[in-house]
Amino acid sequence: LVVDVGPLAGECKAGDSIAVSGVCLTVTRLAGTLAGFELSPETLERSTLGALRPGTQVNLERALRPTDRLGGHIVQGHVDGIGTIRIIRKIGEFADIEFTVEPELLGQMVPKGSVAVDGVSLTIAGLGPDTFRVAAIPETLNRTTLGNAYIGGRVNIETDILVKIVRRQLEAILPQKESLTVERLRQMGY
Repeated sequence: LVVDVGPLAGECKAGDSIAVSGVCLTVTRLAGTLAGFELSPETLERSTLGALRPGTQVNLERALRPTDRLGGHIVQGHVDGIGTIRIIRKIGEFADIEFTVEPELLGQMVPKGSVAVDGVSLTIAGLGPDTFRVAAIPETLNRTTLGNAYIGGRVNIETDILVKIVRRQLEAILPQKESLTVERLRQMGY
């Protein structure tokens, strides 16, 4: 994959990490403002990058240095899956955008938690049975590809790392589901 990274090129060198539409990639070559990246089979399977065509706009973000100010949500560039834009409701210059995702991804989301959509860190405004919704402000719509979003568009989804960690720990310590039997009720003191 070759991307024109524009002004970011002056700050980049081979080996640096850049998130391309939310997918953390390593710069393998740099020629002027063009950065080259190699995409693994895992990246192609789990993200929308394999469907990119020449001229497609992407969101770009350099990796956070440990000494930088953290001004938002924690986003790693480790895409969990792909979502599809279901509804876009324009409210003046703002937009309410609803996405469908697999149940596994919904299980890693909480209302008012964070989610990254094509690398754009957003707050979850609502959850449905197979959807989640975000509210995008004009600044976000103007500076990212979400301003050109369309119904049916596919996007990269990264869920909140803190929710994933808590969920994993709870799954490890809580007992697995078991059937409720008369014997189990007796053991529980009934």
